[in-house]
This record gives sequence, C-alpha cells and structure tokens, in this order.
Amino acid sequence: MPAPTASVLDAVAQAHRREWAFVLAATVRRTRDLDLAEECVQDAYAKALDVWPRAGVPDNPAAWLTTVAHRRALDLLRRESTLRRSLPLLVADDPPVPDTADLAVEGIDAIPDDRLRLICTCCHPALAPNAQVALTLRLVCGVTTAEVARAFLTSESTMAARITRAKKKIALARIPYRVPSVRELPERLDAICAVVHLLFTTGHTAPSGSSLVRSDLCVRALQLARMMRALVPDDPTVAGLLALLLLTDARRDTRVDADGRLLTLAEQDRSKWDRAAIVEGTALARRALPHTDRYTLQAAIAALHAEAPTWAQTDWRVITGLYERLLQEWPSPVVRLNHAVAVGFANGPAAGLALLDELVAEPSLATYGYFEASRAAFLVDLGRLDEARAAYEAALLLTENEVEREFLLGKLDGLS
Repeated sequence: MPAPTASVLDAVAQAHRREWAFVLAATVRRTRDLDLAEECVQDAYAKALDVWPRAGVPDNPAAWLTTVAHRRALDLLRRESTLRRSLPLLVADDPPVPDTADLAVEGIDAIPDDRLRLICTCCHPALAPNAQVALTLRLVCGVTTAEVARAFLTSESTMAARITRAKKKIALARIPYRVPSVRELPERLDAICAVVHLLFTTGHTAPSGSSLVRSDLCVRALQLARMMRALVPDDPTVAGLLALLLLTDARRDTRVDADGRLLTLAEQDRSKWDRAAIVEGTALARRALPHTDRYTLQAAIAALHAEAPTWAQTDWRVITGLYERLLQEWPSPVVRLNHAVAVGFANGPAAGLALLDELVAEPSLATYGYFEASRAAFLVDLGRLDEARAAYEAALLLTENEVEREFLLGKLDGLS
C-alpha cells in the first residue's frame, strides 16, 4: 500500500477544513445519530488516506466522502441490527430514504441546508452556551476534542464528558434535527450568531496564556460566519456579524509588535491592516445597516475605525452616536463602558471619566479588567496619577493574559 504523498495529505486536509460540516450533516440526516455519524465520517477520512494515493484524489471529494460515510453507516446499522434504536435518537423531519438510494448524488445536491440543520441542532436553546460552543466546534468545524479542550482551557477528559452530555441531552430532549420554522428561525439565528461571536471574541483576546490572540479560534469563527452567510444570504444579522468579524480581524497582525508587546489602536501600523477584509466588511455593513441590530452597529463602528487614515482623524462624534444607538438595541454594561470611552475621546477625558464613574457599582464590571484600565487612562490624562496607579493595579488583579499584564505593568512603570 503506497504511503500518502504530500499532495494527497494536503487534499485530505483541505477536504477536512472545507467539507467536514457538509459530510457530517448529510450523514446525520441519514442516521439520526450524532455519534454514529461522527464515527462513520472519521472512517471516511481515514479511508481517503488509504484509497486516494492509489486511485487519485476524486474530482468531488465531498461526494466521495459522503458516499463512503453513508455506506459505512448503513453497514453498521444492518450488521449490528441497531436501526430501530438509532432512528429515534433525533426526531425525524423527512421520510426515511431507502437504503438503495444513490447516496453520492442525492446527498450533495438535494438538501442544501444540511449544515444549517446541524448548526441549529448544536445551538439549540436547551443547551448551555458553553455546550453550544463546544458542540459547534466539535461537530461543525471538525475540531478534535483535545483542541476544543485547549480552547476552553480545560482537560480533554472534562471536555469529552461535556460534549457527551450535550449529545445525550439532544437525544433525551428529542431536539429535532431540522431547520427551525419561519417563526423559530430568528431566535435560533440569534443563538447561532451569539455562539460565533463568543468564539471570535475568545480568540481575539485570549482570556489567559502567553499570546494575545488565538488565531485558530478567530479563523474558526470566520469560517462559521461565512458558512451561515452562504446558508442564509438574505439575513441582515448574519451579514452584520460577518462584517464585524472581518473588520475586527483585519487588525490581527498589528496588535502586537515584533517583541510581542501590545499595541493600542493609536500605535498600530494601519498600512498593514488587511485591506481586502476591510473592503468586504465595510460593504457588508453598508448593505446591512438599515437593519440596526447589535452586530451591524458594532460593524459600523469598526468600519469607522478601519477607514480613518490615522488615529487623530477618527470620527469620535459619529462613533459616539453609533454607541448611543447600540445602547438602545443592546443595553449591556460593556456597551455603556465602550460608549463612555468614546465620549472621552470625543469630548475630553473628564466627560469620559464621569460616565465611567457612573458604572462603578455595576456588578458585571467588577471583574472586568478593561473597566479599571479605561478609568486609569483617563485619570492619567487628567493628571490624577495616584488614582490612576490604583486603577491600573486593580486592572492587573483582573487580568490573566500575559501580554495584557505586561502592557499594564508598563503603564504602571511609566507613572513611577
């Protein structure tokens, strides 16, 4: 048996990145069993490593993998006589397909929303938010359990148990494997967008560790956002979310310098921002803007930052107005914090600090390091250095990311 060549290994890796969600979703639709489908898809990719070096990479890898996974599933169901036990695990919404169906053709073209069904199942409101993110990473993105565990900063065994519990809850609660109805879809899309946004923000600034950014999580979130955009192209919330992620991620490579030191927005080299992502994100935001949901408004703010030639030319008055609109749509304490910072840049540090001080008693900001860091920056501008030092020290106690800690320590040293 010839060993897989570099080109075959690359083809399998690309098929995993691009087609995993499609192949798994199509197989789940047939088996109604998440575990069985996942096992069969993994077997299909393993078989590709065996067959493709001899037979060549197929013209349509997704069709080949789907066919192999389906046939493996049918073989297991017949051989182990578990068909009657497997079908009820997920509530069926389509009539059963005869075993003799041409799986390679029908699986690819007839049900274009299989991936949407899978995402909606993973992001069902009956599951806890952390379980939704973990299950989406594992099943939709094809991330290994060990990689999901690293993303959540927990052990592989703990994450494996969490994913298993989520799958069991889907089965026991009889969560349907289907696209939600027209009435249900907006609520489900909100949950999906929240999962994707949480995944991105976790990667954009890692909660802890030695790196500021977890690029792998950012890439996965963008992959999911693009997938959702392709599946529901007319939904403005999904368009706004993709715009926000593109515009924010465009700055990824400039957020630290060559020595790993954090750079503020004012210090970053804007010529190195990803212009293609900015153009795409800005166009999406403009098309979505008549629909002023939280993601579209945040995308509009990000677009203003991206289009400003320099930090000094940032239009803070317009940004402040957008934050005021955002507060109407999504009145969260973090948005109030960001609005206060924008007011400080637009109207002076005293105005910004006054709004921040109104949030001192907000419980959800008591453990949020950016709140104290923002206060400290305005206090420095106002010459109140003792108070600034205390605020920076408080921010340090709430910060576990090493890059951010070094940044705050540098600010404290500057005060000395």
